[in-house]
Amino acid sequence: MSRDQVMSGGSVTSAEDAGDRGVSFSRLHQAGSVDVTHGRILYLEGVSVSFDGFKAINNLSIDIAPGELRCIIGPNGAGKTTMMDIITGKTRPDSGQVYFGSTIDLLRYSEPQIASMGIGRKFQKPTVFEQLSVFENLELALAMDKRVRRSLWGKLTSEHLDRLEQVLNTIGLIGLAHQPSGTLSHGQKQWLEIGMLLAQDPKLLLLDEPVAGMTDEETAKTAELFLTLKGKHSLMVVEHDMHFVRAISEKVTVLHEGSVLAEGTLDQVQADERVIEVYLGR
Repeated sequence: MSRDQVMSGGSVTSAEDAGDRGVSFSRLHQAGSVDVTHGRILYLEGVSVSFDGFKAINNLSIDIAPGELRCIIGPNGAGKTTMMDIITGKTRPDSGQVYFGSTIDLLRYSEPQIASMGIGRKFQKPTVFEQLSVFENLELALAMDKRVRRSLWGKLTSEHLDRLEQVLNTIGLIGLAHQPSGTLSHGQKQWLEIGMLLAQDPKLLLLDEPVAGMTDEETAKTAELFLTLKGKHSLMVVEHDMHFVRAISEKVTVLHEGSVLAEGTLDQVQADERVIEVYLGR
């Protein structure tokens, strides 16, 4: 079934007509909101992109439900990072559709615009401001949120302080709030960067190999963190650590040569002969 059929409950409605106009599929689209009445917060259909003749993404179709924690696995060069680049506006596909909710056509927007809509991305290497304290990093991230930027140039309100305290508790760094970020461990820096995204209250988080370089203890704590975020946010997690994937995943998508090779529980995809052949090894 096509995206239009999914989004309109089986009756075909033109995605071009839907776009992200004021009315889509007979439902009003509120500015700053994401219409998930059809049960999908992210939808890619038939997406392809080539670089110098190499097809990095090949007719890729994938969708994510609101509050879902989806793990994406696959061999190097499978198209995982390019897929995230397309979702966030860094790369434009040659063909296909990319929708945020039922109404927002992401291909019409720039990277900063997409970020402001509520799609947060974390790269593998943490990029915190090491000379600033943990709290100051979070405060700076909060200032990037256009909804609160103006008031932050003055003084933090009690609401802002409560929000930052909540984030500090969520990422487990409340006791290190005034410690310089450069003194944190690798795992703690990763959590801080996740906190910087959470400070902006994203609806969808894209996380690229979040536990790479972490100790076993840090990896276990990161799994606990992600499970607390599940349901409150939608998460797409690209990861190679199968122990971590098992700890957090309900549904796993395997990419290979730019398209979906298999999808299901981790046990199901690990038992798939095609996945064993191209990724897991015999």
